[in-house]
Amino acid sequence: LMADVTLNKGNTIFSRKEKKKIDICLLNQGGIRSTLPKGNVTSRTAFKIMPFENSLVVVALKGEQINEIVDYFIKEKQPHPLSGITFTIDKNNHPKKILVQGNPVEKEKIYYVGTNDYLANGGDNMSFFSKGIKTYDLNYKLRNILIDYFKEIDTIPVINTTRISVE
Repeated sequence: LMADVTLNKGNTIFSRKEKKKIDICLLNQGGIRSTLPKGNVTSRTAFKIMPFENSLVVVALKGEQINEIVDYFIKEKQPHPLSGITFTIDKNNHPKKILVQGNPVEKEKIYYVGTNDYLANGGDNMSFFSKGIKTYDLNYKLRNILIDYFKEIDTIPVINTTRISVE
């Protein structure tokens, strides 16, 4: 949910400011500090989920770094929030069928990856972000993204799409 909401809300600003589209959103599970409770959701809920002052940034990465993101997931085995990309881990623990927005990754193509400023600066050992061609600061706190989303939606949907599959 967090990655999907961040991708969608971030795209509103990024497309307006830069005339570009965010392809992928990658956040860190450690940045999410609470569950989303059943019942009424308030701004306080967003503060519990996102207590940090992290801002949304977009990093322009080549397809080669997108492959590094997938390798990172396989190596770290952490359920980091992810949107816009799907892949399969084969029986030998290698990636295959890596798709960004439903299309195969192209090594030299530029992809725009939404993340938080902590990760963009190498947090959680996500060193692939340091290879970015350009970084765009959207000046939009992740917490405010949640608050804006909560204000717009009546019932929060259960999202159960498969993003990473294992053979």
